[in-house]
Amino acid sequence: MNYSKINNLLGWLCGLIAFLVYVSTAERSLSWWDTGEFIAASKNLEIVHQPGAPLFLMLQNVFSNLAFGNPEKIAFWMNIGSSFCSALTIVFLFWTITALAKKLINNDAVISNMKSVQIFAAGIVGSLAYSFSDSFWYSAVESEVYAMSSLCTAIVFWLALKWERRADEPDSNKWLLLIAYVMGLSIGVHLLNLLTIPALALLVYFKKSKQITWKGVAKSFGLGILILAFILWGVIQYSVRIAANFDLYFVNSLGLPFGSGITFFIILVVSGAIYGIYYSIKKNKPLLNMFILGTCFVVFGFTSFSMVVIRAQTNIALNNNDPDNAFSFLGYLSREQYQSEPLFKGPTFNSNITGLIDGKTYRKDDKNYASIDYVKGYEYDKKVLFPRLYSTKHSAFYKQYLNLADGEDPSFMDNIKFFFNYQIGHMYSRYFMWNFVGRQNDQPSQGEVTAGNWLSGINFLDEIRLPGINSISANMKNDPSRNTYFFLPLLLGIAGLLWQMKKNKRDTAIVGLLFFFTGLAIVLYLNQTPMQPRERDYSYAGSFYIFAIWIGLGVLGIIDFIQRKSKVSVKVITYSSVAFCMVAGPILMLKENWDDHDRSERQMTREVALNTLNSCEPNAILFTYADNDTFPLWYLQEAEGIRPDVRVLNYGYLQSDWYVKLAMEDVNQSKALPIGFSFDKVKKGIRDGIQVVDLGIEGYSDIDKLLEVMLSDNNKDKLETNSGEFVNIMPNNKLQLKIDKNVALKNANLPQEWQEFVPEYMQWELKDNFVSRADLSIMSILVNNNWERPIYFTSLSSSMTSMGMDKYLASEGLVHKLVPVDIGQPSERSSLVNVDKLYDNAVNKFEWSSINKLNYFDVDSNQYYENWVYPNVYADGMQTLLKQGDMDKVKQLALKAYEFQPKVSKSMQLSYSNVVLLDTLVKVKEIEKAKMLAKKELLAIAENLNYQVAITKKNSRGYDLMSIRLGLAAIEDYLPILKELGDENLVALANDMDKKYKAVWL
Repeated sequence: MNYSKINNLLGWLCGLIAFLVYVSTAERSLSWWDTGEFIAASKNLEIVHQPGAPLFLMLQNVFSNLAFGNPEKIAFWMNIGSSFCSALTIVFLFWTITALAKKLINNDAVISNMKSVQIFAAGIVGSLAYSFSDSFWYSAVESEVYAMSSLCTAIVFWLALKWERRADEPDSNKWLLLIAYVMGLSIGVHLLNLLTIPALALLVYFKKSKQITWKGVAKSFGLGILILAFILWGVIQYSVRIAANFDLYFVNSLGLPFGSGITFFIILVVSGAIYGIYYSIKKNKPLLNMFILGTCFVVFGFTSFSMVVIRAQTNIALNNNDPDNAFSFLGYLSREQYQSEPLFKGPTFNSNITGLIDGKTYRKDDKNYASIDYVKGYEYDKKVLFPRLYSTKHSAFYKQYLNLADGEDPSFMDNIKFFFNYQIGHMYSRYFMWNFVGRQNDQPSQGEVTAGNWLSGINFLDEIRLPGINSISANMKNDPSRNTYFFLPLLLGIAGLLWQMKKNKRDTAIVGLLFFFTGLAIVLYLNQTPMQPRERDYSYAGSFYIFAIWIGLGVLGIIDFIQRKSKVSVKVITYSSVAFCMVAGPILMLKENWDDHDRSERQMTREVALNTLNSCEPNAILFTYADNDTFPLWYLQEAEGIRPDVRVLNYGYLQSDWYVKLAMEDVNQSKALPIGFSFDKVKKGIRDGIQVVDLGIEGYSDIDKLLEVMLSDNNKDKLETNSGEFVNIMPNNKLQLKIDKNVALKNANLPQEWQEFVPEYMQWELKDNFVSRADLSIMSILVNNNWERPIYFTSLSSSMTSMGMDKYLASEGLVHKLVPVDIGQPSERSSLVNVDKLYDNAVNKFEWSSINKLNYFDVDSNQYYENWVYPNVYADGMQTLLKQGDMDKVKQLALKAYEFQPKVSKSMQLSYSNVVLLDTLVKVKEIEKAKMLAKKELLAIAENLNYQVAITKKNSRGYDLMSIRLGLAAIEDYLPILKELGDENLVALANDMDKKYKAVWL
């Protein structure tokens, strides 16, 4: 069998190995974050958040058909879609490594058997090392865009090497055109693939230029940047912007139908392209011909976005930004929903706004486009070059991180320091080291010694960076999310980099440029703020892909080094080196990463969503706040068809006009919301936001009257500004809703004991000084609903979502129901608990898998469990039932809570929260279970605080103060309960712990 056939077969074999691993470890349902939205939208070809991923959605829709009508399997098969793309990425990575390796070691016309073995070994080690790397494996087993985006990057670089080998052939340009087409297609997945363009420009220059000069390198690099900018802004945005302006002229000036200008523009562009191709051929201008054809192929790929425009015309449930016309489509592509970050010059966190930068866009009305003025940006009194400290809401973090005094302006060097230390060091280098050195644990990190750092497993080195790390407990060492590679994959990659640099500096420059643009260039562009809601390592998987190429080449570097230093036969050196590299790379990484990347038994995301929906009464309105309490619900409704009667409304989206419009329409089995005003009152450019202005009105104002004022078009109801403009305002932040007691008792389904406490008015204060479309919609729903449709807020929702109505929110576990009840509860927080409904939900309705059997309880599930599920369902329920003295019910709920505990308490927060469970188990005479829980939690507290003690002895600032406080408070609260339990050994243990740790910190 010849080299090419073996190369092809081994590439497919590596892909098959990766695919089998991914299928074995893939999540059986949906995951947290965006996957719920992507699966829901893929199932019905709907429109996801900006800037969209239509090609991804269409291809995932194909995989959904493999469920063969079983809705519960749709998510799994879409996860397999990501696994399939990831496996193909490994195939192309293998072929890429062998192509580069073959160039470096084969100087003969015929490849010897031993050289073939070395080349193939490099491909196997590098590709499988990447297969089992932390970040790539994570994306390979869930339905997210990053697996398919990685595939696009892999195909493009492989095609570039294909072109390089055939560059002197007459038809070699076909490979470049294919690259352009894949680039265009990749826009419909993710924009990351475009970052390969500058490196590809350098590759073309090295291949085609007879003499390499620094000036030529700089020119080719600059040309690559220009091509990247041309596609990123010219093709993706300005082509649409020009088409939109054509349509504006044709519709508003010529009176023609919507879309006529776009049609004319398309005809013009197509005609121009055809003529340009004809002209370039006739005049023998190959570069012009190539440019026009390449642009055409990019545009052909980009046309996957036609799906977005087409589907926006239909009655779909998920229709982000409603991009049914040129201007809303432009807004969708340009991510107008999101705030942009300053890159070259901008404000600091303590800059003051001195003026507004006006912008203009257009809105599609019934017969024409209406002009809209909007605030495009702000002028500031202080600006700096290279702004990295720009976010006002993170000012406290910046000052603490950089030791800035109050009132001290951050300097240019402070921005540079933050860039290198935090944005590169913490938000990139740490992720890089996770993948090739090791990871301490999966706890979200902002730089704490105890959370989310990279870790090698070499004790004395780790102790230098992370004081106290060698004092951790056996449980912490055995944490599945703790992975140690002893620097071996990193050293392999460095060896490969150095060896390639020695053999071929041009190829090293190309690969190095790819590494830069898929890693550090993204850091520069994103300019991320601290306190991100999740770790962002997936953004940089492209650079980890490139480093895996060097890991593969490291095999050849080691063989070459040993050959030059040893007289042992080439065969022995080759096979021994390959064996070592396989163990040091793929095998070690597979062994370390399997347990925390195996999602095959995870069900928490789906279960939380299912139990949330089933907590709601029929035809309910449910307000959500963030990704993790919204997207899983959409998934269940759109993909599995569960509880489509519940209208799920994301508060953040409801601030947009298109989402208010959707709320006014029937969706699935959910009727339109009872919003009393017309869409024309809040469409884009009209009442985008209303300021609260205190006009000295005494007492509370009826919200129906306030709505009349805020929605009035009469200048008498508006406030005149200094510029002479009349604007709507909210004249009082104290709101009240008149309650018809008979209607409330009939419709609100209140518990018997609350029915006598229905007030004449519900009264509350708006905590913000700004009224959004979401607030207007909620107020109108309150006025018009008459308690006919129950209104809920998820337990994750902030008080902003409920407009300050926390007093009237009754907990039912995973949701809080709005109730017209006033029993004298405090107004500043939600304290009502409908314990009968909560008990029924927790004991009879909720479906939970056995998390106490999971060896690895993932960080996202654990956070949701510790922060919302356990405290809001079980702790609140047990405390309320204990106060009522209902011991039978509290026992049943306590037993459910006991069963629904993770195998290991991952934080002091859960150990502290379990004070309630321990106390309840003792009171209901579940003595053995109480002893088991107490032993488990005291052990967890001791392990954590012993670690904190070890840190404190070596580093006065590295310990976790919150964990210490919670641990000490938990011990104090456990002591009287343990005395009541009557276990002298446990009491003695808790007393000893109390004395020991207080002696250290108090």
